[in-house]
Amino acid sequence: MATIDIYTLNGAKAGTMELAEEVFGAVNEDLLWEAITHYRAAGRAGTHATKNRWQVSGSGKKLWKQKGTGRARIGSIRSPLWRHGGTVHGPQPRSYDYAFPKKKLLGALRSALASKFADGKLVVVNSFDLKEPKTKMFREALDKLKVEGTALLVDLSTVENKNLVLGSRNLDGIELVKANEVHPYHLMRYSQVVFSQPALEKLQDSLKRSAVRRAHEGEPAAEKKKPTRRSRKAQPEVA
Repeated sequence: MATIDIYTLNGAKAGTMELAEEVFGAVNEDLLWEAITHYRAAGRAGTHATKNRWQVSGSGKKLWKQKGTGRARIGSIRSPLWRHGGTVHGPQPRSYDYAFPKKKLLGALRSALASKFADGKLVVVNSFDLKEPKTKMFREALDKLKVEGTALLVDLSTVENKNLVLGSRNLDGIELVKANEVHPYHLMRYSQVVFSQPALEKLQDSLKRSAVRRAHEGEPAAEKKKPTRRSRKAQPEVA
């Protein structure tokens, strides 16, 4: 079983944590791609729109009579055949969101965690206890943890830790999310991920249970033995 070091905000080693093989084992890149594509599709505004012939401005009067002019017959200046006319089958406002199975989402989350751990981009701290809500102090703590570039912070609760919220919100490329709201898109978007130990333990237990349930569901059912037909006793012949 793999282990990961736990640090304090001062950069000192505070212990180790065991990582479940069911969560931090294999990486399914195809499943990761599906989860990230679904997340980005759901975030699209979908506000694009074009005007059809009933929405563009223009008179509805017939321009000239139907016959006798030698010209093509036309009924309205708002026809799609004319300049400044309506658009045929143009895009209309709609949602790009679609259903995504929860089992696939949990599997993608396991793959994202395994990918970060394999790349050495996963950092675990014992807690995010800040004495003061100062951005400078928190930036110094990240430097001691050797967190460079963009980073995702995952804590058990962001409501109770006000100092962490206030100390990290002004840093560029830093995002703070709760453990029950983390998504594979968040993990793969940032170069490094910093978990608090309680948050990682809770997330790992949840993903481990889902992986175990899936493994049990995938096991083939035990073959039922076909009941053997009892041989009938020989009946006496009737004379």
